[in-house]
Amino acid sequence: MIELTREGGLWLVTLARPDKANSLTAAMLERLAEIAEAGAKDPDLRALILTGTGDRVFSAGADLDEARAGLATSALWERLSAAIAALPCLTIAALNGTLAGGAFGMALACDIRIAVPNARFFYPVARLGFLPQPSDPGRMVALIGPARAKLVLLAGQKLSAEEALAFGLIDRIEPGDVVRGARDLAGDALAGDRDALRAIKAMCAGGTG
Repeated sequence: MIELTREGGLWLVTLARPDKANSLTAAMLERLAEIAEAGAKDPDLRALILTGTGDRVFSAGADLDEARAGLATSALWERLSAAIAALPCLTIAALNGTLAGGAFGMALACDIRIAVPNARFFYPVARLGFLPQPSDPGRMVALIGPARAKLVLLAGQKLSAEEALAFGLIDRIEPGDVVRGARDLAGDALAGDRDALRAIKAMCAGGTG
C-alpha cells in the first residue's frame, strides 16, 4: 500500500490504496514514517516526492474503521509529519487529487505542494469532533495566515485548487502529469551539490518546520 521507488538521489513515495481513496492505516503511516526517517540518514538523498495513485484523490485521510478504533488520535501522524519536516533534502507533495483530513500533515510538512486542477482541500476536524494533529495548525497558519486556517479548520470549508493556490496552501497547479511536474521541480536539487542543497534548506527553515 506504500510504494517506494529509488532513482539515484530521488525517492518517489506513492500511496497505493486507490480502492479506498488512499485512506491511511496505521501500518501505512508507520511505513511512511520509516521511509522518511531512513531518508534522513541517506547521504545521497536529494529529493523526495510524495504522491498517490489514481486521478481523483491523493488521500481521504484516516481509514474510517481504524479511525473509529483510535487511529484518529494516534501519535503516528505527528511522527510522520515531523520526519518529513526534518528531511534535509527537497520534499515535494505531488497531489494527484483531493487532500483531506489527517493526510494534510504530510503535505504541510513538505517544502513544496503542487496539485492537479481538480484537487480539493478540506480538513473536517471540527465537525467530526477531533483535534487536528498538533503541528498542522501552526504549519497551515505559516502558509495561509490565521484567518484562512480557521476557515479550513473551524469553518470546515472545502477549497478548490484555485483557492488553495491563491491562499498559498499549494504552490502550483499542474495541468499535466503531476509527478512529472514534481520531477521537473526537483531537477536543480538533483543536479547540484548535496552539501549546498542541505545548507540552502537549513537557511530557508525559518521556523515553519
